[in-house]
Amino acid sequence: MSNFTPMMKQYLEIKSNYNDCIIFYRLGDFYEMFFDDAKTVSKILDLALTKRDCGNGEKAPMCGIPHHVVNQYLYKLVSFGFKVAICEQVEDPKLVKGIVKRDVVKLVTPGTIDEFDEISVNKNNYILSLYIDSTNLSITYSDISTSEIFITYISELNKDNLINIIEEELIKLSPSEIILNANILNSIEKPLIKLFKSLSIMFTKVDIDPSFKSIKDNNLSFFKSNEKNEVLLYSLDNFYKYVCKFGIKLNNFKNIKKFSIDNYLRIDANSRINLELKKNNFNNDINGSLLGVINYTKIPMGLRLLNKWIEQPLIDIERIVKRQNLIEELINNISVKNELESYLNDISDIERINSKISFGNCNAKDLLNLKNSIFNIPMIKEILLKCGNNFSKISKEIPDVSDIYELINTSINDDVGISVKEGNLIKIGYSTELDKLRNSKVIGKQKLVEYEVEQRNNTGIKNLRLVFNKKTGYFFEVTKSYQHLVPDSFELKQTLTNANRYKTDELINIENMIFGSENEIVEMEYNIFVSIRNTININIKRLQLLSDILAFIDVINSLTTVAFKNNYCKPKLNNIGILEIKNGRHPVIENFLDSINQFIPNDTQIGESNNLVQIITGPNMSGKSTYIRQIALIVILAQMGSFVPAESANISIVDKIFTRIGASDNLYKGESTFMVEMKEVNNILKYATKNSLLILDEVGRGTSTYDGLSLAWAIVEYITKYIKSKTFFATHYHELIDLEQKFCEIKNKHIQVYEDSDNDDIIFLRKIENGGANKSYGIAVAKLAGIPIEVINRSKSILNQIEKKELEIEDNIESICEDSVNVEIIKNLENINIDKINPLEALNILNDLINILKKN
Repeated sequence: MSNFTPMMKQYLEIKSNYNDCIIFYRLGDFYEMFFDDAKTVSKILDLALTKRDCGNGEKAPMCGIPHHVVNQYLYKLVSFGFKVAICEQVEDPKLVKGIVKRDVVKLVTPGTIDEFDEISVNKNNYILSLYIDSTNLSITYSDISTSEIFITYISELNKDNLINIIEEELIKLSPSEIILNANILNSIEKPLIKLFKSLSIMFTKVDIDPSFKSIKDNNLSFFKSNEKNEVLLYSLDNFYKYVCKFGIKLNNFKNIKKFSIDNYLRIDANSRINLELKKNNFNNDINGSLLGVINYTKIPMGLRLLNKWIEQPLIDIERIVKRQNLIEELINNISVKNELESYLNDISDIERINSKISFGNCNAKDLLNLKNSIFNIPMIKEILLKCGNNFSKISKEIPDVSDIYELINTSINDDVGISVKEGNLIKIGYSTELDKLRNSKVIGKQKLVEYEVEQRNNTGIKNLRLVFNKKTGYFFEVTKSYQHLVPDSFELKQTLTNANRYKTDELINIENMIFGSENEIVEMEYNIFVSIRNTININIKRLQLLSDILAFIDVINSLTTVAFKNNYCKPKLNNIGILEIKNGRHPVIENFLDSINQFIPNDTQIGESNNLVQIITGPNMSGKSTYIRQIALIVILAQMGSFVPAESANISIVDKIFTRIGASDNLYKGESTFMVEMKEVNNILKYATKNSLLILDEVGRGTSTYDGLSLAWAIVEYITKYIKSKTFFATHYHELIDLEQKFCEIKNKHIQVYEDSDNDDIIFLRKIENGGANKSYGIAVAKLAGIPIEVINRSKSILNQIEKKELEIEDNIESICEDSVNVEIIKNLENINIDKINPLEALNILNDLINILKKN
């Protein structure tokens, strides 16, 4: 390193201390990157890669970005999972000889970045801390940009349900970064890290601190003394300890919100994806998702709250009804609702402005946006009073923040820039001392004009003029033709082609008067701004309450809009297991159909002791999947507190929703489509309760027909006998309709199909009817799909042969039953305890019986 230039030595020394980070090294108006950092960043950010002399004969790869647009590049970089160290000058270059000292002033990671692009402001950016021991799990998660902290604890776990719960939370929250305790058991760590990598989530291990120093240091002694659960505290302490490294101040976070996952409707990870709650499965866009349909929010903090409501539907009927009643009040006051919406349009993201104020990094534009938002609050309060009793109560809860409005209105200029260190922040008249300094600057500029006129008259140089250079200040510029008139008091500073530039002692004095005033003004304005920001920060709790209430009102307004626009109904709620829907519709699909191809609504009734499991048969593409998905979505909407797409509905509160829909490999785990299907079914059979809702679509289709049919049959039996949850089982195995005769809890349903026997065609009527289908219509569906007629005709011929062979097999089996082998089969059957076997054991027994037949 001895041969490197001083600057490059400094860079390499800093880099050695932050090897896991991209170094943004400040050089003038740019942040520069060197060596491998430059190669990496240039590709991701599409920057030109150049070279810089290192001093040892080598040239280092180099790229850079302007300092004033750093945030947009920073966000893109950390979104790819990189840590970035911001390295700034920590000395005044004017006061230093040689290389200016630089140091890392801020670290930024995917979970700690506090500046966002236009897309990301509408969603939370969570950093999540996990503490795991052999049977306990503690989760702390936070959005730094909104000052939120949530914490929960789950006990008595085993490895399987631990991984399932973590995956459920990760899919729900989509954190960009994870903190994990370093002493985790190896048997748990490996599948966890696989999970993190499959979801492209950056993670960092940290050592636990039994003394909870971070909690104590941040004045959380009250929380500590009232919380005896050390597992809970470990995840919180690890979170605090980690984010402290990134220059994040902790004392201005919102209150820690402790919650239990059992207080909300549990939707497992697969179901969240299958039901397309927040993004569609085609291109991961919000359009085509449930969120895309119900989102009519006007402010980012409202959309973030709507996300939370979808992530965590309620199970408390009283809380749900409160939301319903607010929607009903707005629907009954549509003109008032429209007036309210006009004011919501003018509200900024107060939640994130509050967070910036708390962490001391807001700018003057943020305060102006806050002021303009507060301006609308009195009108919003007045409108809410017109809506009804429930909104009147909310109106009275909105805090008075008029003093904050007055403070910003009297102090902050209306045409400020982004930077808080370049002046033009504070209004004239706010500070007497600042006004005096500004007056001094004005006097200096007046003197400058007068001195220019005076010197032009004294020297006789008619075109004498003052010019200004940003780096070196003011000069007198004299053309070559007047050089003979330049007096001795003029000191030559710069020679140009057609003119020379000069300074005088008096010019320097006036210049110092102007620049000195300007520097003092900038510094004083910044100090005044910080004082204003600190005053607002003292009152931050009022502003946080205001942002929470406005976000809540925005979500209620959004759900009112979708209910009014799409003709949703207010559902009744019960805790007795009954689910009744009259003319229910799929909230997403109906939005994509036109007036010609209208959505066909369907009734649903399930939940009584003689109607717990419904087997739904019918051809592929007839609407089975749409029907069972719409039921799950209607239940989720109802438990969010929303109105639902139906003529009427009586919804039983469910504790969990499980779905088994679609076919996909899980390549990162090395699992086939069928293995994924069976693991999902296993998860359902293990953790579903009688209060759960099960949506099962085409279970068993990933293997051979007989294996798949046997499994589907056994699974339906198991759910009916042991779990007794409300279940919709869509299948093309029409043989399963025989189960209705064996179990009073099972009811057959089918999708109505019109058969055109003349043309050998079918038409899907998409209507649910009682009873089961007696065939699969697979060839007819293939014909509809446009398969060549030669293939269709050949498939019919093959089907006839297969059906004949099956009849022959059945005849053979009957004759075998009269044979001596019948004794062995009966003996095996007599030894089965039908009440205690699970689906896998049933499959093994069936396999043994088949082997007996084959052998004989």
